Amino acid sequence: MKNLDVVVRIATLTLIAVALFLGFGLCPASAQRVEGVFDGHRIVFPESSIPVPGRHHTNYFFVDSDQPGSAPNPNDETPGSIACVYQLVTGPTGCPIATSKNVPSGGIGAIAIVDAGFYPTAQSDLNAFDAQFGIPDTTLTQVWTGTTQPPSYNDWLVEEALDIEWAHAMAPQAKLYLVVSKLCTSIKCNTDPTWAAVKKAATLVAKHGGGVVSMSFGDPEIAAETSFDTFFTHTGVVYFAASGDSGIGASIYPGASPNVVAVGGTRFIRDQNGNFTNEMYDNGGGGNLSPFEPRPAYQDGIANIVGTKRGYPDVASNFCCAAIFLQGSWFSVGGTSWSSPTFAGIVNAAGSRQPSSNAQLTMMYNEYANPTEYKADFFDVTSGSSFCKIGWDLCAGIGSPRTYVGK
Repeated sequence: MKNLDVVVRIATLTLIAVALFLGFGLCPASAQRVEGVFDGHRIVFPESSIPVPGRHHTNYFFVDSDQPGSAPNPNDETPGSIACVYQLVTGPTGCPIATSKNVPSGGIGAIAIVDAGFYPTAQSDLNAFDAQFGIPDTTLTQVWTGTTQPPSYNDWLVEEALDIEWAHAMAPQAKLYLVVSKLCTSIKCNTDPTWAAVKKAATLVAKHGGGVVSMSFGDPEIAAETSFDTFFTHTGVVYFAASGDSGIGASIYPGASPNVVAVGGTRFIRDQNGNFTNEMYDNGGGGNLSPFEPRPAYQDGIANIVGTKRGYPDVASNFCCAAIFLQGSWFSVGGTSWSSPTFAGIVNAAGSRQPSSNAQLTMMYNEYANPTEYKADFFDVTSGSSFCKIGWDLCAGIGSPRTYVGK
């Protein structure tokens, strides 16, 4: 049985070779998706999640099937089970999926999700997801830059459903925005979704008193990325980004930016009765030392680990598997595309209103530096890979959330 990171790396190298052969044109139909096996599950990566140089990709995969279902998979985590394990709500002992019904009720300011492509059924899909899990309804506002509505992209609709449904589930009282852009397919593009969309998202969040922006897309790091870091510095806004699904040592941007909270992936271990027993690193979750970004001041305390480079992820949360509702059907998905909006929603609901990502990260790393606070507020993920150590590591950064404190 292949580990997820091996599957992705092989798929990535294959598709890059095909793209090079075709002059960076579209891949043939046989290369539009990649399948693998992980932890006994069939994993299906859509074309949008295959890293290709110069084109931002999504960071999700289907679990067992990419075909629509009439109900959520009973083995998929729910907003109630996630909230129970992460101690955001009071839940039953063991936090079993079937009986963990309490969901978060907080949220401040606004949450903005940045994705590619217009999502025509966004509001009705969100309403259906909310009704299934007992989450308060909200009015989603979908906007774009310029005057022309972007087209829809099938693979990105899954990404968008995942992002808005789970960010809202963690912070249902926050105003919710989906900021979309046209998808750029040129190898010369490194701004897809566009940085203009990121700027618009931050402006909307700031107008509502602050909050968070979540970005689940990514692109391999390039030397010019340091000039993009300024796009994640709007006052009153904390930015979150996926750390990628290609395993440790695979770079991703904007996850590598020192001006975002990079979120990695973990996996819940449950016993035969469905009770949560442990959380471990998932071999697909991304982590790396940036070849281009210098170590930010908030990581000075882990200089002995990261050296002079920016290390990521900063934190992590569950990576597999989640239920989403899209256009009348249910799907089972995983990836750091789930981790980023989930953690962004948790931080929003914590209500600390940090003025910037730097301030948010400084607070979190200060928590990490205090052994008593760290143990109370974060879970140190130490299993799942030889890279997983006690304390900060490339597996899960500081670790996963425990309560809203320190967020």
